[in-house]
Amino acid sequence: MTLTGPTAGEAEAGEPVRRPRAGRAVAVLVLVALAALIPLLGPSVALHGTGEAAAPGVSGIALLRAVLFAALCVPVGELFVKRLARSLPGAPQAAPRSWAPYAAAAGFVAALGLASVVSTGNLVPHSLADINVGGLYDSRDGRLALVEVNAFLAAGLCALSRRPATQVWPLAAIITAEALRAHPTTEHSPLLGSGLTVVHLTCATLWSGGLLHTLRTLRRWGPSETGAALLGLYARVAAVLLAAITATGVWSSLRRMPSHTILDQLATTAYGRTLLGKVILVAVVALLALWARIRLRRATDPLTACSPARMEVAALGVVVLVSGLLTALPLPIRWS
Repeated sequence: MTLTGPTAGEAEAGEPVRRPRAGRAVAVLVLVALAALIPLLGPSVALHGTGEAAAPGVSGIALLRAVLFAALCVPVGELFVKRLARSLPGAPQAAPRSWAPYAAAAGFVAALGLASVVSTGNLVPHSLADINVGGLYDSRDGRLALVEVNAFLAAGLCALSRRPATQVWPLAAIITAEALRAHPTTEHSPLLGSGLTVVHLTCATLWSGGLLHTLRTLRRWGPSETGAALLGLYARVAAVLLAAITATGVWSSLRRMPSHTILDQLATTAYGRTLLGKVILVAVVALLALWARIRLRRATDPLTACSPARMEVAALGVVVLVSGLLTALPLPIRWS
């Protein structure tokens, strides 16, 4: 089995050594800037012609929630893949530098911004004087927002401590708070909806963050049979995660859009249009995952599966942004 290939610093005689890192960094920055336009411009596109009214500051809220979701994926994925790597015999001790502290900082800022909106009665504050911190304790949404702010702060401290695995508890608190926030007590069977969201969000963060950290780990380890084994182990778990994401996503959608109205609402409501876009993106991600799995099994060099896996990570990043947009749009009307 051939698992080696030319490195970025190698070149044949007489050829200049290529250093693509600067170009890749610029490309990443450009992609991030373009991706940020999805939650910023998405609401106006999704709402066009529906007759629905968006909440104040919906674009900013969508962007903040997308950042919050991304900040959740990174540490969850790191903890998940580190556990997978420990189960492999002879796995290298080398590991990529943790991004968890940076993710916690970004999540803290996003959660703080969302909490400031909740403190003003879901209106965008125009000055610090508009923010009523004490008022957060008087409402369910306010208390959940405070839980997320404090949990990201705790997760960051845990990531910097000698026992970074303790992040799992504040991260679990964030997922639970998000699930409860998404299903107010006025909703029909809110506990069922929150339970579905907990499973959906947990599996989604494991899938997205896990793939990102798997690719970072393989880059740190270099070409090796252990790297191929780690990618294969992640792929097997990811198949189960995708099944759980699909099942809970369909169930949650049917709870909000009954089966006899779903086709109409997918075309005529902002929520339905965005949900349809997310479904298409997830289908693309699933095809990329299948392509990577086929390469992993059949290619002479299993690590060629990293190429479609990188595209899968990029597509998952777009899914996270669309998910942030989805949470900021008006919920569909539940027709009887």
